[in-house]
Amino acid sequence: MTENQAVTGSAATGTSGPAAVSASAVNHQDEKNGGGSLRRGAAAGYRWLLLVFVVAGVVQIFLAGFGVFHLHAYGLDAPAGDSALDPHRTLGFAMGGVALLILVLALVARPGVRAIVWAVVLVVQTDLLQSLLAGLGDNGAVWGGLHALDGLLAIAVACYLYGKALGLSRGDRARAKS
Repeated sequence: MTENQAVTGSAATGTSGPAAVSASAVNHQDEKNGGGSLRRGAAAGYRWLLLVFVVAGVVQIFLAGFGVFHLHAYGLDAPAGDSALDPHRTLGFAMGGVALLILVLALVARPGVRAIVWAVVLVVQTDLLQSLLAGLGDNGAVWGGLHALDGLLAIAVACYLYGKALGLSRGDRARAKS
């Protein structure tokens, strides 16, 4: 639960106490120090980068299929230096960097503990597991299949985080209007 939810929850139920007071004080201190605008900016960047990650994931699927069928079509007759999977590989490394930025923005925006944990999972999936499974895929097709499955799961995690971030954003706007 974020501080905003704690304050809203205590105001809605009519309860008060040290937790509500300290959460209110934290929010007031954030606003006073410019932290409120920093958190709002980080939250917006977090949402946008999650959307970029999801779109890049869709492009990744296309590039993987394109590369595999290109290799299948040309086989050993491919032009020298032509690696059909280079665009897929390059975008994958870029997505690993985006996942790391998503985690940093999540830490600043503080969307909740669960979202931060899932952002860590996204970083592990894209920066560690994808490279490991792709490397092992050279020695066995099962590892290559797990590489593809992990990629789909990374996109699913990003979709989940994006949906939650949109829900938080809409809730913040609704509270601001009332």
